[in-house]
Amino acid sequence: MAVNDGQPPASVDRDRLARLLGGPDLAWLVDRVRRRMAREEPLTHPVTLTDPTPAQRAAVERLLGRGPGAGRSLSVRLDAVDAVLRRSGVSPGGLGAAVTALTGPVARVADVRGREEQAWRHAYEPLETLIRTCRPQLADWADRLRRDGLVRRLARTPHKAKRLLGDAAEVLRRLPADPAVSLPAFAAATVGDAHALDDGTPLATLVLSGVRTLTGFPDGSGAEWRREAWAAAGLLKDALSATVLTLGLRGTPALDWSADEGEPAVLTLRQLTRHPPRTAPAVVRVCENPTVLATAADTLGAACPTLVCLQGQPSAAALTLLRHLHAQGTTLRYHGDFDWGGLRIASALLRRVPWHPWRYTAADYRAAVAATPLAPPLTGTPTTVAWDPDLPAVLAELGVRIEEETVLDDLLTDLGH
Repeated sequence: MAVNDGQPPASVDRDRLARLLGGPDLAWLVDRVRRRMAREEPLTHPVTLTDPTPAQRAAVERLLGRGPGAGRSLSVRLDAVDAVLRRSGVSPGGLGAAVTALTGPVARVADVRGREEQAWRHAYEPLETLIRTCRPQLADWADRLRRDGLVRRLARTPHKAKRLLGDAAEVLRRLPADPAVSLPAFAAATVGDAHALDDGTPLATLVLSGVRTLTGFPDGSGAEWRREAWAAAGLLKDALSATVLTLGLRGTPALDWSADEGEPAVLTLRQLTRHPPRTAPAVVRVCENPTVLATAADTLGAACPTLVCLQGQPSAAALTLLRHLHAQGTTLRYHGDFDWGGLRIASALLRRVPWHPWRYTAADYRAAVAATPLAPPLTGTPTTVAWDPDLPAVLAELGVRIEEETVLDDLLTDLGH
């Protein structure tokens, strides 16, 4: 709704009004009046222009029939302008009617805001349809989106938001993907753009937040976390570069051959999502460093029980494999470096899949330090751990780092029994 009906009174003298109030040197004054009309404020108080030009001062003098005054600012009483317009017959309806005649109807701010809020409500209709038809578990997530302002920050306007939410609803309707597919191929098939779900796009940001709710995947950040989150929904983001090393693992023809030959196997995320092992051992040991697995292959060969190597931070492939084994009833036993970085890697793994320590407690650290007189000093920032709360304090007390290679003989002994 507008402040007026948009039609200036017939008695407004348009030609005289244009000469009197419509010049460029009074555009600032007309603009101030429009803003006051939009806010439904009375057109009575003065308005002030800082650092006016001589031409702007002269225009005010012609309008009011008075000297423009001196100083760094120019002040104009709106009720005086209104009186001039009425008295001269240029605009018997006063200043408001004159500004409407010059510039068109003035929409009230309250009306504009009301229409905008209504448009924002309509923008969420694709999500409401999605929840009503097939994804009721996303209802709380959609409510959070309305409250936290994420969609407004990503889309800026209701029109863009409705299009973004429409694409998000279509993506979430098709997830999780089974069998797993390439993320770019899925994006191209779903929304017509292979890059629509690339890192940092508004759609990827929005869909990832919904994926967490849809799959129960824990919150996190970083490129590896995003890879894992997509994989949890059956979308493979670079499914070949994420790998995990195994030894003695069976359950596919290729794995069975590697286990029989005592050779390590490199599994990609693509392989694990498409053809996970069909069998699972009762216990699987997990190490941090490839040297442990390589030495086990050299020493024990086909007699080595199942061993999985993270190669540092757990990759999406490693997490996919370990989650699969855990779901099949396998007990996971983990060993890593005794230093702050190693503890952080172990904690990151524990947040994603349950495991039990394999020679990885405070007592094991004390024993390793006692057997390693020339261990290098411990560096880095301390951290806490969940599986043995005493372990960080003992690391800080003894102050040396024990890498997996240092206790390799003990680990091989365990694997050989």
